[in-house]
Amino acid sequence: MVAKQTDTAKKGKNDLKVVYKAKDSIYTDRKTKIMYLYGEARVIYQDFELNADYIRYDTENNTIFARGVKNKNGKYVGRPIFKTADQGTSIADSLSYNTKTGKGLVFGVFTEQQGGYFSGGQGKLQPDNEVHIKGQTFSTCNLPHPHFGIFISKGIATETQIITGPVYLKIEDIPIPPFFLPFAFFPKPNKKSSGFILPTPNQDATRGFSLNGGGYYMAFNDYFDGRLTGNIFTNGSYDLTFTSNYLRRYKYNGNVNLNYSSSRNGLEGTPGYKPLKNFNIGWTHSQNPMAKPGTTFTASVNAGTSDYFRTTGANQTYDIGKIASNTMSSSIAYGKVFGDGLFNFTGSLNHSQETQNKTITLTLPQISLNMATINPFDSKTRVDKQKWYQKVTVGYSLQASNMVSTKENLLFEKGGLKRFRNGFNHNIPVSLAFNLFQYFNFNANAGYNEKWYFQTINQRLIQMPGRGDSTAIDTVSGFKRAGEYNIGLNMSTKLYATKQFKNLGRIKAIRHVMTPTFNFNYKPDFSKSNFGYYKPLEYYTNDIRPGKSVRVEGQKPIVDYLGNERKYSIFDGAAFGGPSRGQQANLSFSVDNNVELKIKSKKDTTNGGEKKIPIIQGLTIGGSYNFAEPTKKKLSLLNFSGRSQFTDKLGFNFGGTLNPYAVEDYKTVTGTGANQITTINYRESDQYVWKSGKLPRLVSFNFSFDYSLNPAALKKKNENMEELRNRNSAARTPEQIAELEAISRDPNAFVDFNIPWNFAFSYSFSYSNALSRPETRTVSNTLNFNGDFALTPKWKIQFNSGYDFKAKDLSYTSFAIYRDLHCWDLSASWIPLGAYQSYSVTIKVKAAILQDLKLSKRKGYYTRY
Repeated sequence: MVAKQTDTAKKGKNDLKVVYKAKDSIYTDRKTKIMYLYGEARVIYQDFELNADYIRYDTENNTIFARGVKNKNGKYVGRPIFKTADQGTSIADSLSYNTKTGKGLVFGVFTEQQGGYFSGGQGKLQPDNEVHIKGQTFSTCNLPHPHFGIFISKGIATETQIITGPVYLKIEDIPIPPFFLPFAFFPKPNKKSSGFILPTPNQDATRGFSLNGGGYYMAFNDYFDGRLTGNIFTNGSYDLTFTSNYLRRYKYNGNVNLNYSSSRNGLEGTPGYKPLKNFNIGWTHSQNPMAKPGTTFTASVNAGTSDYFRTTGANQTYDIGKIASNTMSSSIAYGKVFGDGLFNFTGSLNHSQETQNKTITLTLPQISLNMATINPFDSKTRVDKQKWYQKVTVGYSLQASNMVSTKENLLFEKGGLKRFRNGFNHNIPVSLAFNLFQYFNFNANAGYNEKWYFQTINQRLIQMPGRGDSTAIDTVSGFKRAGEYNIGLNMSTKLYATKQFKNLGRIKAIRHVMTPTFNFNYKPDFSKSNFGYYKPLEYYTNDIRPGKSVRVEGQKPIVDYLGNERKYSIFDGAAFGGPSRGQQANLSFSVDNNVELKIKSKKDTTNGGEKKIPIIQGLTIGGSYNFAEPTKKKLSLLNFSGRSQFTDKLGFNFGGTLNPYAVEDYKTVTGTGANQITTINYRESDQYVWKSGKLPRLVSFNFSFDYSLNPAALKKKNENMEELRNRNSAARTPEQIAELEAISRDPNAFVDFNIPWNFAFSYSFSYSNALSRPETRTVSNTLNFNGDFALTPKWKIQFNSGYDFKAKDLSYTSFAIYRDLHCWDLSASWIPLGAYQSYSVTIKVKAAILQDLKLSKRKGYYTRY
């Protein structure tokens, strides 16, 4: 039975109603005007809601008292649960509240505020929404009796801040004396606000004691913030980092990351003590596709000095992916579709670095303009079937590039900008598709390509007595165009073969689908003198004075070992190269094969209870034959590749190269008389191997596969990672963003205690032997494996390793141990082998609001003593 009533209290001109009900009973003392509510009682007054197993409402004095009750087992149940608009939902042992004054007194409270929890003690509600607190504990542990917390002797909590008297840290109810403050101030902002970031003390075996992560947070506005932090070490090393995130909902978002480091890794007075100065710049930007339909702008920048990640331990994150990476790249791109979708324009600034060799390549800018293919002879008002000439399609594309590739230290030296190579490339394809006899698909095509350059080269051969010939290259300024064209015809079809079985167990049929493709392409020889794109190599006098080196008169044409005149392209080294040399009448061919079984399935009853199993997927073999090749070696190498996925757990890929030419031996004689030595060497001949009744030689082969013993675990892990990525990025803290980036770099960084175990391994094999001789053969094969398993519901161990059979040694190996301590977690990682040997142990609070409450011990891979 549920009893429900309404009481009206007068307050000025407004009638304010108090609504109350109880599941068990409601008793009213008419003399004292006190109502007693029993069993899941509830009282609602304005924005104040109260639920408890016992509520006493004094209508005369406008006071409400609530508490729980003891059940038959003596357990205290039905505690008061109250809710206000400003403080949210809270639980208490008991409370009293005055509906007229808005004052209240709460005992044994448990409430969540801004990601933390207040528990125990007393709280006094004030009419101005202030709460006076006494003897309460603030913690990120969600238990009513938390494992740890900050004990607040007394304080005042307002809508935006908490001001306290003496506070101290306690763990398992044990006070920790070093963590004591005579007073404290905790902001509770409803919006972003600027403030200092406290550093974390740490210790490094090489760099000494340190303060990490201290700095200042700047909230510029609701869309843009900044964080300036640094690390300082007692040996003189320091790091500075500025990070900024920006977001305009439904428009764009991104972040900026600027890093500078000065590192000392040696003892004072040694060469290693000299500071290593490095920097890194990062920027990502993405635009909402609906912000400006037809227009895109993206940025992904990762640039800086080559040694930054190695010397700083990836800014103290020790991310092995960044530390061991040998490349950095950047791209800033803008795109626009216009002309009713007919044209697509993209422009980008690109950068790439090879950190080991310290080379850098810049493309500033790279431009592309593409026109969608059109049917110029077709009519928009046509209603009947297309005539053959109306099927002709024409397209157009333009590329422009300005690129330089050089060493890092030479990029900004004098004359560095003159190293840029630039040019334009125009391409016009024309094609006509048609069918013959219903089964053969043909496509006739032609193409014209023209390149524009503002620089060409001249080459001069100079005889150097005793040292052979030297080549001098002169750059010639001035506009030059290079045009070339080609015509072609390709044909493809499909062949099917099926074999049914009646008495072969569960196997019901086998099916083979073969797709042969032939493509003939013709291109003239653009190295002929009438085109002007190639010039003969000639000897010049050895004179280093500008313009004084002149052609040697009366010399004969210089030829190669085949007797052909040696020529060079005046567009050598140009951005898009020059027209090709040599006539081409090339017939390329390939055959794609797919084989699958149809078997009777015991589990799957759909499709008539039959299941298809792919045996071979995409087994392709192909090559080409150039009828215009002047030598006998007209046939190219034959390449093949394929894949197969037998089960959900097992699949493999393979590929290789076959050489149709035989290997011959030849003798080399050195010395004379008694010192004469005859050496037998081997080389590829121009004779086909099948003339000797042999098959083409296998000169390379690769094979790889991966296998997961628990694919459900991998699937679950991927689902959890995807859920993290799909969460509202605006709501993530910088620490959560950093954790998500770590998971993206290394899936093993994600710990899911719901998955009891997982083990996966992969194997790769490669073979090469250009001359099919024992001395030219190379073989490599590696095995990699990773996994995790839970020793208990709270302990998790992860590992990642492998074995290189050629080096006969373990590859990169790491171990990690995780312990779930409810509101804390313990993690340890160890890299026992290789150049990046290191370990780290960290115990920290899980919640980001107390991210600085942690203890770490780490040995960096750069540690020398």
